[in-house]
Amino acid sequence: MTIDAAPRPRLGTGLALLGAMVLVMWGLEFVDQSTGNALDPLGITPRDPDSLDNILYAPWLHFGWLHLVNNSLPLLVLGALSYLAGFLRWLGATIASVVASGGLVWLVAPPGTLTAGASGLVFGYLVFLLVRGFVNRRIGQILLALVVFVFYGGILLGILPGAEGVSWQGHLGGALGGGAAAWWQRPRRPALRY
Repeated sequence: MTIDAAPRPRLGTGLALLGAMVLVMWGLEFVDQSTGNALDPLGITPRDPDSLDNILYAPWLHFGWLHLVNNSLPLLVLGALSYLAGFLRWLGATIASVVASGGLVWLVAPPGTLTAGASGLVFGYLVFLLVRGFVNRRIGQILLALVVFVFYGGILLGILPGAEGVSWQGHLGGALGGGAAAWWQRPRRPALRY
């Protein structure tokens, strides 16, 4: 192994990392429920300058156990599969998804709403996996994208307005962030020379 060679990311490491993230979310929901929802105000309030930093807190918080349960498994699976791209690529996709999801909520969600939850991150990981294989032109990544689409593609309808109490803005922003991360991280091919 050369100094420049990085070890291959392993699914088990990704599962452990995402499992730890999900456990933190469960712990925070336990604290939230135990304190009469004292953490809920850390969600994103649209266009409130005091709520801008909540863009970083909101993905960790949920509005009840059912909300958290619905996000936990897809976050664990899609996040761990995204980790197979490597830690730094996974981190880039995570940051892009969180910032784009929260940023779009902050900019365009209806006034008087409060948004929290990891679903923007779920959408970010999903679209990261779907776009990555095609921009990298790698058959294994394309096959993974197809398998992921078969199992999770239906949730992409969540980027459309319609369902009451569901932040399509957060879903759309997360999807845009994940897609942008995959595009930005694509291998650079040399320009054609004539």
